[in-house]
Amino acid sequence: MIYDGHAYCIPDLSGDGGFESREEFQRLLQFITAHHFQPAWRARDRAPGDDHALADLSRPFELDAVRPARFRAAPHGRLEWEAGGEVHCKQMFPPLLAGTSYDADRTVAEMDYAGVDRALLHRTPYLGIDNDFFADCCRRHPKRLQGLAYVPEWKIPADPDAAIRELDRAVNDLGLHGLQFLPYFSVLHGVTEDWDAGAYRPFWDAVAGLRVPVFFTFISQQEKTVEGYLAQLRRLRRWMERYPDVDAVLTHGFDWLRFLEDGCLRIPDAVYEAAPCEHPRFRVQILFAVFLGVAFDYPMLQFKPTLARMVERLGTDRIIWGTDVPIVMRYTTYRQSLDQIRLYCEDLLGREGMADVLGGNMARLMGLQAL
Repeated sequence: MIYDGHAYCIPDLSGDGGFESREEFQRLLQFITAHHFQPAWRARDRAPGDDHALADLSRPFELDAVRPARFRAAPHGRLEWEAGGEVHCKQMFPPLLAGTSYDADRTVAEMDYAGVDRALLHRTPYLGIDNDFFADCCRRHPKRLQGLAYVPEWKIPADPDAAIRELDRAVNDLGLHGLQFLPYFSVLHGVTEDWDAGAYRPFWDAVAGLRVPVFFTFISQQEKTVEGYLAQLRRLRRWMERYPDVDAVLTHGFDWLRFLEDGCLRIPDAVYEAAPCEHPRFRVQILFAVFLGVAFDYPMLQFKPTLARMVERLGTDRIIWGTDVPIVMRYTTYRQSLDQIRLYCEDLLGREGMADVLGGNMARLMGLQAL
C-alpha cells in the first residue's frame, strides 16, 4: 500500500473557512501570506512585490499587525493585495488550481495518476477550520481518504469543555481519524500558557481517552532560534511521557530549512536528543520535496545523508512519507514526490523498509491493513 501521510483538500479561500466571520478568516490568511517564504511580485510586470503592505513584519506574533490591503483570493492559486496603486500577489498554491480550492475529487484523481492508494488529509487554520468540510471529503472517497480533526488551539484554555465536545463530534460523529495540533496559532492569538500544561490538560486527557493519533506541527515562525525549536521538541517529549499510550507524529519533519546551510542539510544531534526519538510511539514525517524544492533541483538528493541518519536514530518503522499535495506541485509532480523516495532511497531503506516508509507505517498507525 502506498499511503501519502500528508495531503490536503482546500475549501474556497474567499469564504469564511468555518470561522465565525469571513473577516476573521481573511485576517489570518493575510497574516500567514505576509510571513510566507514564497516571493511576492507585482502583477503588472512580475517585478519584486511588497510584503510590508500586508502586515507590519516587525510584529511577527500579532494579528493586529495586519494592514488594510484589499487582500483577496485570486484565480490559479494566487493570493492578491494592493499597494501603491498596484496589485501584488504570491503564488501560495500551484497555478494548476482553478481558484484557491482543491476538492476531494481532484485529490483522488492526482492519487490515481501518481499510483497512491490512500492519503491523510491534514489541517491548518489558514486553510479552514470546518471539520464538516473535511469529513465530507472523506465520505466522498472512504476507501482513499482519511482526515484529521481540528480544534482551534487558542480556544482550548478558555473553554476546554467546548473544545472536547468538538473533538468528540469530529471523531465519533464525523468519523475523522486523528487530531492535528499546531501550537503556533495559540501564540498568534495571544495565549501565553504552555500547550502541554494547565488549562490544556483536560483536553489532552480527553484526546488520550479517544485513543487517536496526534499530529504535531511546529512552525518556523514560532521559534526564531534553534534553542527555541529544541524547547518545543523537549515539550513534546514531556507530553509523551505524560501520555505514553498516545501515538504522536511530527509533521513535515525536523524543520529542514532551518538546518540548511551552504547547500548542505545537516540536522544536529541536539535535535534528536531533544525529540522523543526513543519513544516507540513517536514518528517523524519526511516531506523533502515541498521544502527543499525552494533550494535544490529535483531529485534533491542532498537529503540522503539526513535520511540515512534518521534511519539510524528512528529505524524505518517510524518514518512516514508525505507530500503536502497539492502545495508540493509548486516544485514537483505528485509522482515525482513519490519517486524521490521510491527510486533513489532503496540503498538506505531496503525493500521492506521502503514498503514501511511509503505506506506500511501509516496504514498500521491509522488502523488499516498494509498490502
